[in-house]
Amino acid sequence: MSEDRSSAGNLAARWLERLFPGVVGEPRDRGDLIALLKQAKEKALFDTEALAMIEGVLQVGDLQVRDIMIPRAQMVVVERDHELGQVLPIVTESAHSRFPVIADDRAEVVGIMLAKDLLQYCGDSAPRFKMRDIVRSAVFVPESKRLNVLLREFRASRNHMAIVIDEYGSAAGLVTIEDVLEQIVGEIEDEYDFDEGAFILKRGENKYTIKAHTTIEEFNEYFDVALDDGGVDTIGGLVVNAFGHLPARGESVVVDGFRFRVIRADSRRVRLLHVERITTPRPDSDGQDTAPSSASNAPR
Repeated sequence: MSEDRSSAGNLAARWLERLFPGVVGEPRDRGDLIALLKQAKEKALFDTEALAMIEGVLQVGDLQVRDIMIPRAQMVVVERDHELGQVLPIVTESAHSRFPVIADDRAEVVGIMLAKDLLQYCGDSAPRFKMRDIVRSAVFVPESKRLNVLLREFRASRNHMAIVIDEYGSAAGLVTIEDVLEQIVGEIEDEYDFDEGAFILKRGENKYTIKAHTTIEEFNEYFDVALDDGGVDTIGGLVVNAFGHLPARGESVVVDGFRFRVIRADSRRVRLLHVERITTPRPDSDGQDTAPSSASNAPR
């Protein structure tokens, strides 16, 4: 077995040496590997899309469910006491195929409803509808679960949705297999060339592109400010709260001296934001920069 690994290692080293003449040995860490892959792209050995997918595969093992989940406030849900006439508009307007079924509030998810299970109640069968007859058991996962582990579990169980629970056992959000796969293939766009592991990309004077799942803590640290999280964890969640609805591409809002414009969004979440700092830090009496005070601003 050790001979097989040694042979495979030698083969990988020879392959890398052919790709990158003058480079001896295998990459020492992931940073070295990414650098080599970028060199290969520059030599036209593969294209930008392929590089983005390789980087996505490498990143999946580092991300946790909390990094990509749909927050509880943004979940499209049905209630266990809903009648068919209440369920159908939710299904048709959202165009989703799976829905968390909740009890008294969103923190208490009792199961999953599949849209296809409603087909049996078309026409004369509508009066027979009872939510409890079609609700399915939900899969629950902790916020800390690694995405590569979750992907394996999705594939093994053939489940496509899991409810994310917090340390108290309450629903914190949801995650789907599509959300995980999009970390590999869904962020391919040359215009936004983020460095490995980066969430914030400076585009110019006081202008930035930011991934919506950037945590508020990371945002505050980067800009040396103290945005109030308002009960959410990410900048995407903060922006959605500021809008009061799930915004579409091109919509903008001002929050605490920052103008956020949605660059990319879908029917479930904001994904990418353009951020402009419209209030710059002012020097204090010692000549040091101080961050602007936090004050809410109305959307515009």
